[in-house]
Amino acid sequence: MEDTIAAISTTTGVGAISIIRISGSDALEIVNKVFTKDLTKVKTHTINYGFIKNKEEKIDEVLVSVMKAPKTFTCEDVVEINCHGGIATTNKVLEVLLENGARLAEPGEFTKRAFLNGRIDLLEAEATMDLISSKAESARKISINTLTGETSNLIKKLRSELIAIISNIEVNIDYPEYEDIEVLTNDSILPNVIEFKTKLEEIIKKSEDSKVIKEGIKVGIIGRPNVGKSSLLNSLIEEEKAIVTDIPGTTRDIVEGNLILDGITLNIIDTAGIRQTNDRVEQIGVERSLKIIDTSDLVIYILNNNEKITYEEKELLEKIKDKKKIIVVNKIDLENKLDKSLLDNYIEISVKENIGINKIKEEIKRLFNIGEITSNDMTYLSNARSISLLKKSLNNINESIDEIKNSSPIDIVELNLKEAWNNLGEVIGETYTDELLDELFSRFCLGK
Repeated sequence: MEDTIAAISTTTGVGAISIIRISGSDALEIVNKVFTKDLTKVKTHTINYGFIKNKEEKIDEVLVSVMKAPKTFTCEDVVEINCHGGIATTNKVLEVLLENGARLAEPGEFTKRAFLNGRIDLLEAEATMDLISSKAESARKISINTLTGETSNLIKKLRSELIAIISNIEVNIDYPEYEDIEVLTNDSILPNVIEFKTKLEEIIKKSEDSKVIKEGIKVGIIGRPNVGKSSLLNSLIEEEKAIVTDIPGTTRDIVEGNLILDGITLNIIDTAGIRQTNDRVEQIGVERSLKIIDTSDLVIYILNNNEKITYEEKELLEKIKDKKKIIVVNKIDLENKLDKSLLDNYIEISVKENIGINKIKEEIKRLFNIGEITSNDMTYLSNARSISLLKKSLNNINESIDEIKNSSPIDIVELNLKEAWNNLGEVIGETYTDELLDELFSRFCLGK
């Protein structure tokens, strides 16, 4: 981070204003070379009027904001140039800055520097991008609570409680001769560990609810050809999105549609019918359908009421047995030939006669607790990375409880508690790898 970076921070296009951001130890010096006013003599956090020039040519009339370290987003000297919003003008100003010593910033590099310089933690960094991409008011609330540090404080409190347990164990291991310390045994720490586990489980549950609020629910509709997948998609979203014919294999690629259910977005995907085929194009569609099963939050599996279940359909039932799912029996207006004793729970519908569609919506509400989660406290985690780390930490806690119950030495129990503490640290960036940062910040837009 020794060099000075620059990038366009606003959306590229025609508009009233574009902002170019420069950050680094040479930010003032670089802008000073191309600005008609001496910025070394201005006060910090001021806005200054003038022109950006390239040698003797005036490029644009601008307002330049000067913000000196450390009270800036990146904790470095930051200069922001507010220029007119034309594409050619904005690109020319950026070009002049790059020619005078700045380097084009990588995606997310400004936020990455803010994290590495201690201005924000990893949760707050992710919330910055989430706030920009928020599409619903509830998602905005979650992002702003995370951005202001409230969610980070929740994790810090958890780590503090866990380190208190670990510290007591450490004292007993390192200083067994001290008479004025409480002698810890497996039985004496078990209640504290169980209490911690209960708190962690509650946070995971509410965090998964928050993820649903922010990202919506990805719903994959699967089944073999001609069972009514496309018709169901159209019925759910009340729009003729997918092509419907009597010809099996009509849908060869995924078709998507959205539905708002009590304030929660359902991202519904109609997949190609899953069957053995020699058609290479259809084979690709089937492969994509199978991937949708793995990546969906919910699978709607459709069977035909008027046909016997096939071997391939039984295989699909086995594949989705551990997934959150709704099994739908379609075409109940036709003669029953399906052996329903093979199914645990199912909903009977007729898309053609518009029978039972609302039952599917009600089951989705039940499965995801929709209706109650929207009123939850917004101070919870809401992205897959963080929730995955919470679950890893919970696994560590469960392993430590098993060790305690098996009368393992207390220093062995401590290893799992430390691992749980480290996983919680990775949530907020107290512990991290360079590969994690590179992957995470690469998702950000340029100039952020």
